[in-house]
Order: sequence, then C-alpha cells, then structure tokens
Amino acid sequence: MLLESYPPFSFLNSKNQLDGFDVDVAKAVAKKLNVKLKLDTPSWEVIAAGKWGKRWDICICSMTPTREAAQVLDFPVIYYKSPAVLVVNASDRHTRSIKTLDGKRIGVQQGASYERYLQKTLKIEAPGAEQPSFPFGKVNIATYDNEEIIFQDLALGTGKRLDALVSNLNTANERIARGGKFRVAATLYAEPNWVAVDKGDAQWQARVKQVITELKQDGTLAAISRKWIGSDITQ
Repeated sequence: MLLESYPPFSFLNSKNQLDGFDVDVAKAVAKKLNVKLKLDTPSWEVIAAGKWGKRWDICICSMTPTREAAQVLDFPVIYYKSPAVLVVNASDRHTRSIKTLDGKRIGVQQGASYERYLQKTLKIEAPGAEQPSFPFGKVNIATYDNEEIIFQDLALGTGKRLDALVSNLNTANERIARGGKFRVAATLYAEPNWVAVDKGDAQWQARVKQVITELKQDGTLAAISRKWIGSDITQ
C-alpha cells in the first residue's frame, strides 16, 4: 500500500504511474521476496485502521508508529527518518515557531500523526523514539483527505484558507522545489517511519524485517534515498 499524492515518496508521475521513494522500496522488497508486486492506494484512514485481511500484505507508506496505530498494526522495522515540519506561505516572513500560531488554522492529512501532534496526543511507539513536545496553545485543525490539496490551499495566501500546515520535511521541500509558494518555518519533532503489517503474524514480521535489513546492508535503500532525496535518510 502507498499514498498517491505524497512526493517524493509516492505520487503519480507524468505517465499516470505510481513513482517515488516508497514505490522503489516496495519494488526492491518484492524482488527480494521473489514475488509479483501489486500496488494499491487506499485512503490513509483505511490503512491506519488495520484489519486488512487478505487485501494487503504490507504498507511501505511512510507511517510513524503512533500509540493508536500500534494497537491495530505491527511495525517490524524502521526504514527511514525525516522530521515533521511547520510550513507557511512564502509571503509569511514572521512565523518562526508554532508557538505563535495559537488560534490559527493549520492543515494536516486526516488520520496522520500530524493530526495527533496538533491535538497534543501524539505518542510514538518505537524503540528509543524521541517523544514530541507541544509548545503551543490551542490551534484550529483543518483535516484533509489529500495532502496535495492542503498545499494548494496554503498557496492561496496566509489566512485565506490556512495559516500553516504540518508535513514531512522532504515532502515540503519537494513542493518548494517545484516553485511552490511555501517556506519551512520550523522543525517540530523527529519522525521515524516504519514498515507496517497487519497485526499478529510474527513469521511475516520477521521476514519483512530481514528483507529491509538486507536492503540496508547491501546499499539498496541508500541508493534509492539518494535518487529521490539527494541524501541517505535510511540509516
């Protein structure tokens, strides 16, 4: 499973085909397993709800193991790290911290860890994870089904529909590099991203962990990261 509007991790390219970092990782995993890869893009809420049954085997979809997600999914292995950031419209030259956005409207993808961060309930269920702090008052949370639309609304200007959004550093940089009207205002917290599988299959978890570990050791993940990110975020 993947998201289709989360560049550079997964997105539809000019040929209307799924492409990106997560897509290439999924292809490498399938090759290691010697199986045919079938990609699917359900909504984030469906992915995070677990109980996939026979529909999907694995989610290589930039998921952070939150307390809620860990109740319905298993997270066998981390495959990259990239921080969560606060993004504002480029015309906003004043915002340097989320502390100054009390009462402002901030966009996030519904069901993502960013929503729980703004709700001040985010707890990352991962070994050695640095837990986020919440140095802000009450903000107005605007949830969206599609992150691309969040950026489009912020591009309209500060205060038009949004005052800011929360996303991953590399997805933000991707939109900025396209000529988007955005600026990264602040880093919010460290965000480890893990491979997710449905709950309860220890043998499958172990196999997934083994495959990702091998892809790290042989340099495959690093090469994919440099291709899409320009640096290695997989270590």
